[in-house]
Amino acid sequence: MLRLEELEVYQLSEQLADLIWEICSSWEWFAKDTIGKQLVRSADSIGANIAEGFGRFSFKENIQFCYYARGSLLETRHWLRRAKKRKLLTSEYEIALKKIFQLLSPKLNAYIKTNKQQSQKEK
Repeated sequence: MLRLEELEVYQLSEQLADLIWEICSSWEWFAKDTIGKQLVRSADSIGANIAEGFGRFSFKENIQFCYYARGSLLETRHWLRRAKKRKLLTSEYEIALKKIFQLLSPKLNAYIKTNKQQSQKEK
């Protein structure tokens, strides 16, 4: 059985959260206080929910927390769109974020699917 830190979906969520922290920490106070705090919280929540679900004793509970993680992923995308519209992101950061999202989104969906399959085997 894998440890949490070995799950690629969890590693990607940490990469995303760390990159967003790096981005937001360089913003001016107003941007940090409005978009930055929301963005960091939503990005951190992705990995936190994957971790909490991983620690549960049933696949059904794990799946529920993965749904929360997916919701946080979509919330993070929302805040990044706001940041882009308000010219808070450099093109280099946009490219780096896009790469992580292209990997993380399908990995999270695959992780949910795997947990669903395991849940069905349990029955």
